[in-house]
Amino acid sequence: MIAPSNPAIIRATLALDGRLLNADAPLLGLQREAGADLGDLLAVPQLVSIARLSARLRILVSRSVVAAAQRGDIDMWVRAKPEDDGVGLTIVDWRERLAVSAPVDDGRRDADIAALTDGWTWQIDTQLRFQMVMEGRGQEGQLPDPPPVSGARFSSYFQLQADSDGDMAMLRGFAQRQAFRDQHAVMASNAGSRFRLSAFPIFDHGGQLTAYRGTALRLESAVEAPTAEEPSLALYPIEFGRRLDRSLRRPLGRIIANADTISAQLEGPLRPDYAGYANDIAAAGRHLMALVDDLADLQAIDRPDFSVATEEIDLADLGRRAAGLLNVKALDRRITIIAPAQEATLPAIGEFRRVLQILVNLIGNAVRYSPEGTEVRVATEWESGQARIAVIDQGPGVAQADRERIFEKFERLGRDDAAGSGLGLYISRRLARAMGGDIRIGGASGEGARFILSLPVGS
Repeated sequence: MIAPSNPAIIRATLALDGRLLNADAPLLGLQREAGADLGDLLAVPQLVSIARLSARLRILVSRSVVAAAQRGDIDMWVRAKPEDDGVGLTIVDWRERLAVSAPVDDGRRDADIAALTDGWTWQIDTQLRFQMVMEGRGQEGQLPDPPPVSGARFSSYFQLQADSDGDMAMLRGFAQRQAFRDQHAVMASNAGSRFRLSAFPIFDHGGQLTAYRGTALRLESAVEAPTAEEPSLALYPIEFGRRLDRSLRRPLGRIIANADTISAQLEGPLRPDYAGYANDIAAAGRHLMALVDDLADLQAIDRPDFSVATEEIDLADLGRRAAGLLNVKALDRRITIIAPAQEATLPAIGEFRRVLQILVNLIGNAVRYSPEGTEVRVATEWESGQARIAVIDQGPGVAQADRERIFEKFERLGRDDAAGSGLGLYISRRLARAMGGDIRIGGASGEGARFILSLPVGS
């Protein structure tokens, strides 16, 4: 359950050593709930970490933060800005997530947070190795036989089970450094022994994640463990793609946005090396985001029930649109993209967004691998009752022996650069064939590559 967001902007000031100098009521209440007050070190280590980063880099830093309170978790968006003798915090969108069930009251704050369910307690480090296990109360709190041993890998003891949506709460929680609940798992040594896991992250005073502490509740009345025949390989890409999308897209988006903010120096000048580091981080984040997109497409097109829309499209118009999307990237390498003339049209049958996706991939590859100062031409034509659009570059071309191999999964023809995932052409051809067309490679070896997309035309 999510409580209404606090409509007010919450402000606070921290000293450079992390002491809370002043704060509006909601944050001050959270500080006092933790047993501290004004003049003490701020009791939310994530906020202290953001403030110190802002003070060290002398820039504005924005982050999403989750703080643990006795009544539940608090989501907030925080902006930290360096001041003369400290750091000013501005908190917006303060949202309280009320606890689903009341925690066990045994006098310890950790137990208040950890006791999301009954059961026995475990703790693992950031390398996912057991640091400790501890019996809980009653029969439900008894340790299993055999119990985990200190130093053993979590994955060698528990095997996580995906939910009906293919999601794993623990993986999502770890990716976002947040608490998680209701992660089902089975013992690796006994698939019939099932547990429900819940846990919360532990941070040091600098805001660094140090461990996860949680509880394991045995599910005595659970249904029988899946047999070896149930986990279908055909379902794995679906689960994998969903987990990637949920667990990676949001944190990657934040990494890219924050790195871009630092690199752009919107809040004032920054040392060139720091700006360069931020730019590299943003570029790496975009590369990973593109890989997530490719893998999501891969799990979709490999499904037996995958289909595309059937609609009338104009290949010449789509060629112009794709070229426009890549013009800036081309100019960075002094490459000129020659798109179909404005008056040119070429009717075809296909799905608008999928054809645009294919053309962006083909033109993007041409720009990426063509020599600087050359041209990439996008040309349309009719042939054998099909509409065709070709992307022609002035690079080294593709050898005859590689013209089918290049469309295989993860195939990059020995390239060792960081660009691309090796999935773009595989996905593009699968999409083209799903629309009743194809992609093939023309042109003579050594005279530039010519990638030709063909699609059916209307009756």
